[in-house]
Amino acid sequence: MSNLVLDPDVFDAASVAADTRMVNDAVVKALRKVPDLWNTPLPQMRRERLENKGLFPLPPENPKALTDTIPGPRGPVPVRIILPEGAPRGVYLHLHGGGWTLGSARENENLTSRIAANCGLAVVSVDYALAPEDPYPAGPDDCEAAALWLVKEGAARFGTTRFAIGGESGGATLAVTTLLRLRDRYGLTPFAAVNLTSGCYDLRMTPSVRNWGELPLVLNTFDIERFINYYLHKGGAPDHPDVSPLMGRLYDMPKALFTVGSLDPLLDDTLFMANAWLAAGNTTELGVYPGGCHVFISFPCQIADQALKRIDAFLRDF
Repeated sequence: MSNLVLDPDVFDAASVAADTRMVNDAVVKALRKVPDLWNTPLPQMRRERLENKGLFPLPPENPKALTDTIPGPRGPVPVRIILPEGAPRGVYLHLHGGGWTLGSARENENLTSRIAANCGLAVVSVDYALAPEDPYPAGPDDCEAAALWLVKEGAARFGTTRFAIGGESGGATLAVTTLLRLRDRYGLTPFAAVNLTSGCYDLRMTPSVRNWGELPLVLNTFDIERFINYYLHKGGAPDHPDVSPLMGRLYDMPKALFTVGSLDPLLDDTLFMANAWLAAGNTTELGVYPGGCHVFISFPCQIADQALKRIDAFLRDF
């Protein structure tokens, strides 16, 4: 089933719920208190986030989460594994967001724990290499390695070959890149579903990114430019499909659920990619949520609950 029919009201300011407005106002207020967030060295920023000293709270740690490593092209790649109660119905390969520069599996434990519990899936979240210390293609290489490891070891490790993949923001970008690499480099299409939230699929920057401006609603135009520059500072052309998967040939892709808020600078990326996915002959679902900021599913509001329930249903049914 493909469902890309949108109610125009999702883009109407009058459709934005009061609690969504409150979340957005709080995010902007918090970020405006830090006039130049980029003055903080990235290693310090990453450390503070893991110490729960960042701008947004660190989610509770899942006491059952397992830390492991898998073989990667430059050495071991850390992964964080969360198992459901009982035998896994499948495995979800999760790629976290953070502009290919920040973020970690641990920081997404609220989302990955939910998927394990609600969908009966083992979740393998990958701590891929981050820019600018390890710029493109290091991150995609690690994600490719993780996917190949799952294809090889998944049945023995988890008792299933039913696989899904997904991520948020830059992790959604890497999820699509990984699917394209597996198909084109190895002739593999092992994933039956892909869950993509607030992805950046065109690093040339879509109109919604270019026209967003300075408003710090999680991200603004300058932040996205900075992330792209860090990611590609040692090579990688923004118009190459391995960098901007919207430029890729999207045939033989798994069924996809695209999720985005109407107040996300990366709105166009999702709208363009979802339509390209459908046009390439793939089963496609799209959810656009009124007033949702970038990766709004991480914030407490009704539209986050709605989107997460839809993601749960998608990952239960693939």
